[in-house]
Amino acid sequence: MTIPRTVHGIAEGIRKKQFTADEAAAFYRARIEQHDGRVGAYLHVYEPMSSGSADSPVRGVPLGLKDLLATKDAPTTCASRILEGYRPPYDATAVARLRAAGANFLGKLNMDEFAMGSSNENSAFKPVHNPWDLSRVPGGSSGGSAAAVAANLAPATLGSDTGGSIRQPASFCGVTGLKPTYGRVSRYGLVAFASSLDQIGPFTHDARDAAIVLSAMAGHDPMDSTSASVAAEDFTTHLTGDVKGLRIGIPREYFGKGLSPAVEAAVRKALAAMEEAGAHLVEISLPHTEHAIAVYYLVATAEASSNLARFDGIRYGLRVPDGSLVPTYKKTRAEGFGREVKRRIMLGTYCLSSGYYDAYYRKALEVRTLIQRDFLAAFDRDKGAGVDIIATPTSPAVAFGFGEKSADPLTMYLSDIYTISANLAGLPGISIPCGFSAAEGSSLPSPKAG
Repeated sequence: MTIPRTVHGIAEGIRKKQFTADEAAAFYRARIEQHDGRVGAYLHVYEPMSSGSADSPVRGVPLGLKDLLATKDAPTTCASRILEGYRPPYDATAVARLRAAGANFLGKLNMDEFAMGSSNENSAFKPVHNPWDLSRVPGGSSGGSAAAVAANLAPATLGSDTGGSIRQPASFCGVTGLKPTYGRVSRYGLVAFASSLDQIGPFTHDARDAAIVLSAMAGHDPMDSTSASVAAEDFTTHLTGDVKGLRIGIPREYFGKGLSPAVEAAVRKALAAMEEAGAHLVEISLPHTEHAIAVYYLVATAEASSNLARFDGIRYGLRVPDGSLVPTYKKTRAEGFGREVKRRIMLGTYCLSSGYYDAYYRKALEVRTLIQRDFLAAFDRDKGAGVDIIATPTSPAVAFGFGEKSADPLTMYLSDIYTISANLAGLPGISIPCGFSAAEGSSLPSPKAG
């Protein structure tokens, strides 16, 4: 019996009674048991739930969930000691909708602690390895979600993207990663890092699967005040395969200093293929791109400082008693949070503090507006370039080795230089594979079904 690698292939096989949902789940459980000891993608693996009776494109399909999505029947730790063993009393809306649509869940996936990182070296429990080369990182923060799909330990997974945490690991692992428009998928039940930037999205083997999973979980949610009042739709209807006349914006700021020649060559080759298929390549400028990293690490850390204040050792999670209240707060947070989380909390608290708020945080919000306007001008058909989409590299380089950037936070932060702007502007973004570097080779058995 052969189990397809794709969501649509598995759903079709179940409908045609070529195999059952339980058999599909058992196939992936066996692969996890056999291979995940070397990859480290899963933090919690459990018996898949019943596929239910829903007639949907994800019925019976086994999925993995990033471990910052609330699940009532499994722990949600955010890969942090401060939440070790914590079990929420409810499901995140995205999880609940997939569950109602008949999806199975294989387990919770490893990540950078509280989604803070670009390499998945910041998990409190274990690192995640890139399935194509175990000496390299899978990207972050959704490294477990990307690696699980790349190693065929799940046909699709959910991740979250605050500044590139879906698209960058998708690029490093050679899979498809989609960050929806801000507000398209409810954030209710997503443990918040930066509330104005976070968005849930899928990792899959192809664009069709990404559209299927997004369709199953998108739509307005009254439990999330930032949820867009837009009706759910079937996103697969847009997959026509026809790009004739499509205007693709190529921002000159994304093809300069710091971009690996190998990455640029692969991206240029993909763009040439689009042009040959009838698309029009239009050079554009997004002039405020140079400020995106600085703006992001002010806005995101400020929001993280506020959001992570709730982890105090009193209401849930780790508690390290130390006499009175304030010492207990301090000791719990000192022992419960990792170095990168502490770094970002301190940065955010500093830029929100008296005397610095206007100089840093308020100024960052003003520049964020300018970045948003750059994109609006590029898409404007009357006053701007009038492009339909914008194409850029996802990351300036291929997956790097463990320890290569972890000692230098600023160098690590630059890994997200091409993805951050979309989050600041609230735009959707997708990373699709366009090639491999000569140095990459598979360290696992071929991730083919069976």
